[in-house]
Amino acid sequence: MTPLSPSARRIVLAAAFAGLLFDGFELGLMPVASLAVSESLLGNAYTKELGGSWFASFTAALMFGAAIGGIALGRLGDWIGRAKALGISILFYSLFAGIGAWVETQEQMLALRFFVGLGVGGVWPNAVALASECWPDKSRPKVAGLLGAAVNVGILMLSQIARIWPITADSWRWMFFLASAPAFLGLIVFWLLPESPAWLAIKNLPLPLKEGATVAKTITKRSILVELFVPPLLRLTLVGVLLGSIPLVGAWAASKWMIPWADSVSKLTHPGYKATVQGWWAIGAVLGSYFGAQIAAWLGRRRAYAVISIGATALTLIMFLGTKPLDSSFLPIVFAQAFVSTLYFGWLPLFLPELFPTHVRATGSGIAFNVGRFATAIGVFVAGWLFLALDGSYSKVGAIGACVYALGAIAILLAPKKSDSLT
Repeated sequence: MTPLSPSARRIVLAAAFAGLLFDGFELGLMPVASLAVSESLLGNAYTKELGGSWFASFTAALMFGAAIGGIALGRLGDWIGRAKALGISILFYSLFAGIGAWVETQEQMLALRFFVGLGVGGVWPNAVALASECWPDKSRPKVAGLLGAAVNVGILMLSQIARIWPITADSWRWMFFLASAPAFLGLIVFWLLPESPAWLAIKNLPLPLKEGATVAKTITKRSILVELFVPPLLRLTLVGVLLGSIPLVGAWAASKWMIPWADSVSKLTHPGYKATVQGWWAIGAVLGSYFGAQIAAWLGRRRAYAVISIGATALTLIMFLGTKPLDSSFLPIVFAQAFVSTLYFGWLPLFLPELFPTHVRATGSGIAFNVGRFATAIGVFVAGWLFLALDGSYSKVGAIGACVYALGAIAILLAPKKSDSLT
């Protein structure tokens, strides 16, 4: 196997970073735009409770799409190559986001968010697998930190655009036009980005299961999913799914409610406040998702995950029960909550690829990270139901959702004491 040159490795990392950055742009779009879109499309039928319910539905549709896309396009990365699958994923989320500029009904937007989610889900496993295979072991914590931060850099970029040009019921379609711009990146990545040397080395080889496996058969491209769900990889797959699910469910069923909460409180007097809130959150998230990998390397994988889980639970409860939008304490607490709760997303790009051997790495990482989005979609639907049952109380829904983070301190006990090395 011939490693990539230093310049080629940097190009790969830049492309993976950019793909995840615009992934974050798509993820951050509806939290700041959802109420404006609903108010515009529903007209006189719009109410605060209905706006919150549609926010939950848009989020759940995106998560369902991301879960399916992460598995399907992750498997595609093990089949046709990480770079080509990454390019296809970027094209998916860009083109379907752009079509959102022409919608006339909530149902049309709901369907499009699902298709955007397919691409959003496909980017993560292919970008992470590609970068982790192209960079040497000693560089992987920094590479994982950069990739973890990339999504939140995209959210930060979106928040600053929305702060300068507020998204309102009368002016929101332009943002969806803007969200289609990464399609050009997708074409460049598909046609020109160097492929993983590790993947190229094994793509035409029949690969036996690793030593000690209990399934006596030769693994081919067609049996990747089977291998992940039989011993010896079954336990690792299930642990990866659990550890990938907790941060996602916590983020979307709890943390993200702070943005429509801020919007509902401030839109008449401070129309740009929701973008300001997302900006403070994104700055904390960029730092948290970058340093998550460094903290995992320093404390150890298991201990770091437990500490993050306890901290995220405490700060999310404080954010929803100890302060409120427009209070002087709200933005600093949003920043702190973002920093701690997104340490997970620097931890995951370091830990998940280590669980799986090369020939199933993109599929395995995609399943581990994106099956959590099925759980997230269900969690968001439950949160939307709670929102209505609690008479539209954002703070109560967020506080209840915060308890999901606490499960991480227990779930990490199931993880291997030392993850398998990349092979």
